[in-house]
Amino acid sequence: MNKNFLLLFFIIISFIFHQCSIYQTITNISRLQFKVGDINSFKVNDLDISNKSSLNDFNPTDVLKLSSIFTQGKLPVSFVLNVDAKNPNDGTGGYARTDATLKSFKWKLFIDDNETISGDIDSPVTVPGTGEVTKIPLRVNIDLLQFFKDQGFERVINLALTLGGKNSSTSKITLYATPTVSTPIGNITYPGELKIVDTQFTN
Repeated sequence: MNKNFLLLFFIIISFIFHQCSIYQTITNISRLQFKVGDINSFKVNDLDISNKSSLNDFNPTDVLKLSSIFTQGKLPVSFVLNVDAKNPNDGTGGYARTDATLKSFKWKLFIDDNETISGDIDSPVTVPGTGEVTKIPLRVNIDLLQFFKDQGFERVINLALTLGGKNSSTSKITLYATPTVSTPIGNITYPGELKIVDTQFTN
């Protein structure tokens, strides 16, 4: 058999397998799912509010401290926002079992429909191909008054309590994220932002 023909044959076969590998990789990545999870370690000016549900739960000294920094035009808060991630590539349904490692997860945070700050994950996060939820921790440090300065003291404190208080809720949180996933063919970044909320998984 002609050597040139054999070479061409192997090149074509290699190309086909390579294209199939790329297609399979992109398909697996596109099946990753994300949802806004819970909030941990919420602090207002270093004051833990996780056991408080209203302004009445603060002692007079804490109220004085908070109102004092509020009148200075600031109200720093910090918390960890967990994003729930699922990787359904568990080897069933015709898809190969594939773990996914997020190298980057650039995000923009919206609170009560107001765009606030942006950031990225501290280190890579692996989402195993098991279909189970993996938490992606996003560390948030923000001055609420920078974005809610037109609201009064009690309303801003109540917003903080809604997010990180005793009855914490993420219903006022929306994330826009652009994941970058490590793959055998190199890092692949999503072509656009994902809108991530707490009511359903997004992919």
